[in-house]
Parts: sequence; structure tokens; C-alpha cells
Amino acid sequence: MRTRVLAAVIAVTAALSVSAQSQAAEPLQSLVPVPVSVQARSGVTHTLTTATKIYTAPAARDVGTFLAGVLRPSTGYAFPVSDTSGTPSDGISLLLSGAPGSVGQQGYQLDVAANSIVLRANTSEGLFAGVQTLRQLLPAKVESTTAQAGPWTVPGALVVDHPRFAHRGAMLDVARHFHPVQTVKRYIDQLALYKINYFHLHLSDDQGWRIVIDSWPRLATYGGSTQVGGGPGGYYTKAQYSEIVQYAASRKITVIPEIDLPGHTNAALASYAELNCNGQAPALRTDIEVGYSSLCVGKELTYQFVDDVIREIAALTPGPYFHIGGDEAHSTPDADYQTFMDRTLPIVKKYGKTALGWHEFVKTTTDTATIPQYWGTSTSNAVVQAAAARGNKVIMSPANKAYLDMKYNSSTPLGLSWAGLIEVQTAYDWNPGTHLSGVPESAVHGVEAPLWSETIVTGQDIEFMAFPRLGAIAELAWSPWSTHNWDQFKVRLGNQGPRWTTMGINFYKSTQVPWDTGGGPGPGPCTQPAWERDKVYTGGNVVSHNGKKWTAGWWTRGEEPGTTGQWGVWRDGGVC
Repeated sequence: MRTRVLAAVIAVTAALSVSAQSQAAEPLQSLVPVPVSVQARSGVTHTLTTATKIYTAPAARDVGTFLAGVLRPSTGYAFPVSDTSGTPSDGISLLLSGAPGSVGQQGYQLDVAANSIVLRANTSEGLFAGVQTLRQLLPAKVESTTAQAGPWTVPGALVVDHPRFAHRGAMLDVARHFHPVQTVKRYIDQLALYKINYFHLHLSDDQGWRIVIDSWPRLATYGGSTQVGGGPGGYYTKAQYSEIVQYAASRKITVIPEIDLPGHTNAALASYAELNCNGQAPALRTDIEVGYSSLCVGKELTYQFVDDVIREIAALTPGPYFHIGGDEAHSTPDADYQTFMDRTLPIVKKYGKTALGWHEFVKTTTDTATIPQYWGTSTSNAVVQAAAARGNKVIMSPANKAYLDMKYNSSTPLGLSWAGLIEVQTAYDWNPGTHLSGVPESAVHGVEAPLWSETIVTGQDIEFMAFPRLGAIAELAWSPWSTHNWDQFKVRLGNQGPRWTTMGINFYKSTQVPWDTGGGPGPGPCTQPAWERDKVYTGGNVVSHNGKKWTAGWWTRGEEPGTTGQWGVWRDGGVC
């Protein structure tokens, strides 16, 4: 085992140090997450042409269709997709045979030769992961939705790859601010590129209920009628929720629905007076306070409500999990919290789901099948440590490392800072397998990057907070710890910049990352005065910052050029 690990490290190191003597080899230095093993083939390239075909094992035709859908708009080529039972000598083959045993159920082998590209895996999920690597080996303009000029060249290489953790997740809170179906689908597409395979959808909170429950219709129509700040809110019909679930499945992503219980329930309590212990419905809330609401634990009606909600959502959700929340139930006494979970966890199981929850809930059960999601900011937690010792698996989402809604720095126009400021290096430099005392890597089920939406109003806001930090969390979840190296990662991450630009992603241009500007000569010296954080700028003042010229659109101080996409304070004048 030691020999194999060492070989993998050497292979990756060699791949990352490939010389830039040939432009064709550069994509091998740009992969995120970094693969387990990459062997570059010197002097070998494969070029896609108008004659290139995609061949698939019959059970993986959907993956071939997905790949063709990525390649057709930018290249203008037809890329016909057909079944094969053998190994074609041309084109791109996606095969469910011949993969090394080491790739397991989610990994793949990608073999790029001059005459063909052959992708092998044991499952269609593994093939889909390999397709994401192949996408990143093509020029960034392959992501364009309009025809671009070639050539479409892939560097010769043999990639053998598999994930560190089986569970690689991202969460989107649609309760604080509602996000429509198309916005959610766009985020799912972005998650898929980085091998995320679970999408956690936070569907209810104090400020809004976002899914129709037929047996309790006012949850959506009244509880979903507003959002943080008093906007119009919104909710998903069952058909729309199913559309999201099916779309995610087409990207090999499993949806995990969350209904947060017994706290974070003001929207439900406001919708039905009878759910309250005093029989009086509170007002809808549009602030961002937490910890004040609780279902009435002593009422039998509460458990009929919980049963109905879980039953209806579980019926629409083919994945194995149901997330019950359980966090910040400060208004629920400990004895009541225990009683509530004693009644609720069997309901989840009754409808065929495994219960996930924020880590607090696991103190109420000895069922080792349940999964706590650790969101704390310390590196020690007695409740989670005890659960791990019993045999529970843990999802790691420490708020001061993995929460995508935390500000990057004090000047970030979006996000909160209660868990700290999270620049890209902070999001990358922690080890999920050793982060929490008493929770060894063998007890870690996976890693998830939550994105809470108190300040997240639009799809552009989602992108600004998720990118580039999502790439850091994705690599922690996929790549072996032996490859962890900030100095190498930041270069590979910077090389994703042109791809994100082509995809129209509104990403934060962290000064910690050497962004690839898409080729051409580097910036020359700027003659404008350098930007100063504490100086007051008014419209018309031109400054230099990070090799580019910036013009203040209006009065500003402290808001860093290139980081304020939400407000558009600075106009980008390009490289010097």
C-alpha cells in the first residue's frame, strides 16, 4: 500500500510540474480536483474533428449524450452518439468495462491517445466524473454556448482517478431568499463540473417555506409568501421540485431535501395557528434572527404534521437521505428536543430514508445509521466524537472553513462573518480527515459546502460566494490528502478563470490566486496610482490594482477593485 501511495504522489507531482514547453500539456496543470494519478504522454495529442463520434456502453448512453451536449454548441460538430460493445479505435469511447479495480464505484480511467480517447469506469457515475476531467482538458472556450474556432486538442495522458470520500456535497438555502428553478439548475451544472454528487436543498426556515405540501397547503401559499428583507418569496410546486431532482440526477447528483425541525419553523407556525402551543399564529418574519421558534412538542398534531411533510417529500425524492435540520433549537428544552427526535427519527425511517441532521440531533439517538453534519467552528465536539465512537459516519461542514456564505474579507459586499472571514486559502487549508478531535478519516462520510442565503438574492450572488471557494472544498472531498498543496492548487484554480469567464460565472477574483487572464502577454507596469483601502474615491478616479486599471463608478472606500461584483463600484479597465 505504501508503495502504491508513493507512486501516486510521484505521478501527480510529475504531472503538476509538466513543463510549459508545449501548450498541449498545459491543461494537465489545470485540473480541479487534482486526480490521484496523471501520466502525461510527451508529444501525444488528440484533436476532435467534424468526424469525431462518441461511443458508449448501452447503460451509459446518458453520459455520452451529456458529453455531446457540452461539445456541440462550441465546436459546431455533430458528435453522434451510438452504442458499442467493443473498444472502438477512433473517437471518444465511454465504457463500463476494463477499468482498474482501484477506481471503485465512482472513479474512472481516462486514456488519451492520438487516435482515440477511451474512458473506462465501473459505473455510469464514474464515467460522468471522467467526462468532467475530459472537459477540463479541452480549451476553456469549449464551454461556450456559441460556435468558436478550434483546434479542439486534448493532451495525451493516462489518468487513473477515484474520490477520497463517497459523499461530496453542496447546500443551497432557498428559504431565506427564494431561488427559482432555473437558478438552481444553473448551480447544479456548476457543481457537476467539480464532481459534487450530493445537492442539499434547505427548503424551510423561519423566513419561508418553499415546497408545496398538499395536506398543509398554507405552508407554501402563506409561509412561502415572503423572504428576508420583505420580498415576495416563492415556492416550488411538486412538479418543479421533481424537475430539480430529475435534472440533478441527469448530472449524477442526488438531492437531499431538508425540512428544519423543531426550530427554524416560524414560517410553518405562522401558517397554522394550531401548530403553536398557545393556538396563536405568530407573524411572518423577514429578519435573520435565529433560535426563537419551536414546534409544540407536546401536541399530537405536531407529529401528524411531521409525518405528512416527510411522507410527501420522501415520495418525490428517490435519494436515500432526508435532512431533518435540528440546529439552533434554543427555544426547545432539552427534554422536549429528545422527545421530538424520539418521535421524528422513526418517521424518517418509516418512509425509507436515512436521517441526516445538523450535528446537535445525534445526541438524541444511538442509531448508527443516522448521519450528523458537523457545522461548528471548533476542532472538538463531544457529541460528534461520541457518535463517531459508536460508529456513526460524519459529514464535515465546519462553518469557519466550508460555509460559502461567509465573507471573503471585511470589504466583501455579500455574506456574513459570524464564523469568521474565509478567503480561498482558508477554505482549502484544513483536513476533513483530522479536523475534528476523535473523528478519524474512517468516520468521515464526506464533505459539504453549505451556502446560506440571508444576503444571497440572485444567481450572480450565489456564484460570487461559491466561486472560487467551491473548487477548494471539492478538491478536499475528492483528491487524496497526499496531493494537498496550496501553492500548486492556487495555480490550478487560477487556470479555471477563463473557463468560468466563458461560462459567465460571476466569480470573486481573490488576490490570493494567480488568475489566468486567457493568454497573451502579461500586464505591463501601471502608471496610475495604486489603490488604497482607506482612501475615499469618487467617480472618475482611476487607480491600478493587481495589474489592472480601475475607475471608481461612485464614492467608495474599502471596497476592493475586482471583488465587488454585486454593486459594480469599480469599472474594470483591463490589464495595464
